[in-house]
Amino acid sequence: MFDKDKLKKIEEEKRKWEEVYKTCKAPNRRCITVSGEEVNPLYSPPDIAKIDFSKDIAFPGEFPYTRGIRTNMYRGRLWTMRQFSGMGTPRQTNERYHFLLQRGQTGLSVAFDLPTLMGYDSDHPRSLGEVGVCGVAVDSLKDMEIIFDGISLDKISTSMTINAPASILFAMYIAVGEKQGISSEKLTGTIQNDILKEYIAQKEWIFPPLPHMRLITDVMAFSSQHVPKWNTISISGYHIREAGATAVQELAFTLADGFAYVEAGIKAGLDVDDFAPRLSFFFNSHLDFFEEIAKYRAARRIWARHMRERYKAKKEESWLLRFHTQTAGCSLTAQQPENNIARTAFEALAAVLGGTQSLHTNSMDETWALPSEKAVQIALRTQQLIAFETGVANTIDPLAGSYYVESLTNKMEEEADKYFAEIERRGGVLKGIEEGYFQREIAEAAYRYQKEIESKDRIVVGINDFLIQDEKIEIPILKIDPEVEREQVQAVKKVKAERDNDKVKRSLEHLKKVVQGTSNTMPAILECIRCYATEGEIVEVMKSVFGEYVEPPLI
Repeated sequence: MFDKDKLKKIEEEKRKWEEVYKTCKAPNRRCITVSGEEVNPLYSPPDIAKIDFSKDIAFPGEFPYTRGIRTNMYRGRLWTMRQFSGMGTPRQTNERYHFLLQRGQTGLSVAFDLPTLMGYDSDHPRSLGEVGVCGVAVDSLKDMEIIFDGISLDKISTSMTINAPASILFAMYIAVGEKQGISSEKLTGTIQNDILKEYIAQKEWIFPPLPHMRLITDVMAFSSQHVPKWNTISISGYHIREAGATAVQELAFTLADGFAYVEAGIKAGLDVDDFAPRLSFFFNSHLDFFEEIAKYRAARRIWARHMRERYKAKKEESWLLRFHTQTAGCSLTAQQPENNIARTAFEALAAVLGGTQSLHTNSMDETWALPSEKAVQIALRTQQLIAFETGVANTIDPLAGSYYVESLTNKMEEEADKYFAEIERRGGVLKGIEEGYFQREIAEAAYRYQKEIESKDRIVVGINDFLIQDEKIEIPILKIDPEVEREQVQAVKKVKAERDNDKVKRSLEHLKKVVQGTSNTMPAILECIRCYATEGEIVEVMKSVFGEYVEPPLI
């Protein structure tokens, strides 16, 4: 990047500057990233002297895609603006979706309630008190039909945050498209379907790892033939970060999970270029502005290099790391909740400058409850302000060449490589999960972060400094009426009473035979969904064959 003689001269000049700097007043705080890494007082050409522009940075849309996966990036198309939405009954969620679409949202993201995430119907005893509380309750195809009533599935991209029962909810979405007269080939969107991060961080699993991996590769194979525009996995670092991981851990563990899915697909007999183009990623955007931007740039570069060189993918589409971003829920505070508007704006801006393809902005009241209409509108407007008023979408990767950003991007990649080597030494991702390696690493990082807050090495406004005594929170809080649960329980019982139960029984019996064998499970799941078998009934059939996962105690 630099002439050696000029570089030597700059190094001499920097040493003189450093002597002057030493005489200046020292900072009254530790200058560290959110991940706890020390930040130098100044970055200059020597910090990026080893960078090869063509190899490490290049141009947007060119390998290794450090500067973005598209040649024209946001000058051609802005990122998809999403809000993670789902609440109460399917009818209430449908109303919220129409509210958001009318206000300029360009993609939908479905949040499901806890029973749905765990594979229980709303009338199951374990669902008591949780129906519709943290998302929408979905028991059968009927609920999915209501959620998307009046929303044409060939006109919208939908992301569904569902993991353990992902193939079941995906089948429901396909069936809704069929009922709207829309073929599966036209459907666009994403299912999270990332079970590895569940074992690592979020803890919403049903079956043991190997059966879950089979269901995932079944979705990959089925979609490559029948739903070619669908992202079959959203490999998620978001929840790993929310559990307390550092930015480097989020980067390394997420990409390691991605490599594990690639290897599982290849082992299942799939051609890497048949499924890799539909793998997507989901990252967190935390408050350390430059660290987050560097994380996204490093992620693209690492993924491209591994896909081309290690997994021998030949299609350019297989090398591209496409990702959705959500601002950090764990950075929001219940105290002084209006501050969360500013936090979210900084995090969203970092995601955009890092080249995200899709973005969700958290609402200021999400530490208290599901977001109110006013709060969610402010969150959406935050994205629109970034897109249309700040000018940051006018030029591509404007921070490229920054001594700090390029140095930090390199540092992120180097530290991630160390984690990859350690994971491989331990026998891979599944082995690491079984031994509790990932869980311990994240727990230790979370502990260090909390200690920094308690010692005031890290200031969190409204938490350990800049407090408001006797603060009174005066924001409207969305509350889910207990009637929601009663209504949904009645709805699922009605579906079970009115459907053709003989047909349901036959479809579930057929599914069990498929699960016991080695055939792709998706066609059999679709057959069950079309005759209104419920999620819980399908899960119970699978449990009878696969069993249930119990996490071993970690020492």
